[in-house]
Amino acid sequence: MNKIVNQKFDEERTLYRSNNLILENCVFDGVADGESALKESSDIEVYDCFFNLRYPFWHDRNIKIVDTVMTEFCRAALWYSEHIEIINTNLHGIKALRECSDVVISGSDIISPEFGWSVDKITMKNCTAESEYFMMRSRDIIFRNVHFRGKYSFQYIEDAVFDECVLDTKDAFWHGRNITVRNSIVKGEYLAWYSDGLTFENCKIIGTQPFCWCKKLKLVNCEMIDTDLSFEKSEVQAEIINHIESIKNPVSGKITVPSADEIIMDEDDAKCEVILTNNEKCDII
Repeated sequence: MNKIVNQKFDEERTLYRSNNLILENCVFDGVADGESALKESSDIEVYDCFFNLRYPFWHDRNIKIVDTVMTEFCRAALWYSEHIEIINTNLHGIKALRECSDVVISGSDIISPEFGWSVDKITMKNCTAESEYFMMRSRDIIFRNVHFRGKYSFQYIEDAVFDECVLDTKDAFWHGRNITVRNSIVKGEYLAWYSDGLTFENCKIIGTQPFCWCKKLKLVNCEMIDTDLSFEKSEVQAEIINHIESIKNPVSGKITVPSADEIIMDEDDAKCEVILTNNEKCDII
């Protein structure tokens, strides 16, 4: 492979259609303010580089990026690319990853609104992320030890597994399909409305009005905190291990919970079985 070390680039498409290239300690910045530095390139390895210009990796194949900084001005960094590995890197520009496939990200920090749209097959491990509309319409997702903060995350995703994650996020998993969340903390309002085939195992769930209008919802050994008006219009099988504030009109299935402040079953289609294992009295409407 060809190698470029300690160089600075700022021209438009400065390394356009490069192949079999290693970049070390290079800077993409300068007065020419050129875009698309490595567009339509393949078999590129990037180490300890600095990207401060737009659209560096579009329509690329076989990209490895290590110990690199992509600043807030490096917007839309990776689009329409495949076979990507990103390690110990800062992805801080808006829309940093979109319509890519076969992506592995580890040990990295993401601050990027609208990150990860329409990505097919992505694994993320040991990362921190802050975003809005994070990972929308992506599929074949594996997240392990990801700490996320933001709003409107994981909407319309399919075929996803989350393990040992901390997700502080409003309106997460809306319209999601075939999702499993294990050994995680999920905090935020209006969790997982309109989802289909969502399973939580050994999780702590925090926030108002979770799990409404869900299909094939399953909770196993989960703790629910500040979760009032839960399960409205949902098909649910749930094993909850702590006192819950309120349950409202789940349509079918079975919910087992030690106790509740209130159970609202005031609509004709609310036919879910609710079992209070501590035999404590609660308000039933």
